Amino acid sequence: MTRPIRFGVTLPQIKRTWAEARDAAIEFDRLGFDSAWVCDHLYSVPMPGLPILEAWSELAAVAAVTGRIRLGTLVTPPFFRNAAVLAKQAATIDTIAGGGRVVMGLGSGWFAGEFEGFGCPFPSVRERLRAVEESAIVMKRLWTEPSVTFEGKHVTVRACVCEPKPATPPQILIGGGGERVLMRIAAQHADVWNNLAVSQGELAHKVEVLRRRCEEVGRDPATLEVSQQCLVVIAATEDAAREGVAKAAKIYGGHMGAGLEAHGIWGTPAQVVDRIGRHVRLGCSLFVIEFFGRDTREPARLFAEQVMPAFR
Repeated sequence: MTRPIRFGVTLPQIKRTWAEARDAAIEFDRLGFDSAWVCDHLYSVPMPGLPILEAWSELAAVAAVTGRIRLGTLVTPPFFRNAAVLAKQAATIDTIAGGGRVVMGLGSGWFAGEFEGFGCPFPSVRERLRAVEESAIVMKRLWTEPSVTFEGKHVTVRACVCEPKPATPPQILIGGGGERVLMRIAAQHADVWNNLAVSQGELAHKVEVLRRRCEEVGRDPATLEVSQQCLVVIAATEDAAREGVAKAAKIYGGHMGAGLEAHGIWGTPAQVVDRIGRHVRLGCSLFVIEFFGRDTREPARLFAEQVMPAFR
C-alpha cells in the first residue's frame, strides 16, 4: 500500500495563551499541514507548576476556528476520563469540526504525579494497557452502533447511546514503544501506530516488530500506518540549524531531544527533506512535528514552503 506522506504539527499548549494557540492553529491550517496535535497531560512535563491547556478542551476550541486540518491527541491515557464520555466528547468535537477531522490518540500514560495529583487511578502498565484496549473497542462501537453494552475490567457501558455520531468514525492512533503488548493492541485495534521521539533512532527495528505483531493477529501490516513523533529544527543555514539543535537538546532533554543530531530531523530545508526521506524509506508516512522556536509559526512557514512540496 502506497500512502501519501502527511505532516502534522503540535499546537502551543504549555506556557501559552489561548490566543497563541488559536492563531497558530489557523496558520497551520492555512499552510496546508494535514493535522494538529496536543499532548494529553494535566501537568506540564517535567515541571508541573507550568500552566498547560487541557487537551480536549483546546481541540474543541480549535475545531471551531479551523476548517480542514485534522485534530488529535498524542496521546490520551486511560483513567483521566471515562472512556464512553470521552467517545461522546470526540463525536461532539467532530461535529463542531465538520466531520472526519478527529483522531483519537491513545496510550498508557506514564507521569504518575499527574494521575495522583488529580485523584485518578494509576495501576500497573499491564492494567493501563488493558484499559487502552477496552477503550479502543468501546469507542469504535459507540461511534458506529445504535446501542452498546460492554463489560470490561476497566470500561463498562450498558445500553449506551452516543448521538450524534461522527459522520466518519475517528481514526484511532495508539502510541508507545512497548513491543510485546502495546504493539499487539495497535495491530488489533489501531489505524495508526506512533513511534515515540525518544525511539526515533530505533524506527527500523520498531517497524519490523510492528509488522510481526500484525502478522501474528492476521492483519496485513500495510493497513496500519506508521507515524513518528519528532522535534524538527529547521533554519535557512546549517550553522543556524546546528545552533538550534544544541539549544533544543538542552531545553527538551532526554525525551524529545534525545539523539536529535544523530537520528533527528534538522538542518536546512534540503537537509530536512533528506532526513524525512530516510524515515519514509523505513515505512513512516505520518510525521507529528514539534517545531523548535518560541513562535512555531515561523519554522512551520519555512517547512511548508520549502519542504512539504518535495513530498506532495
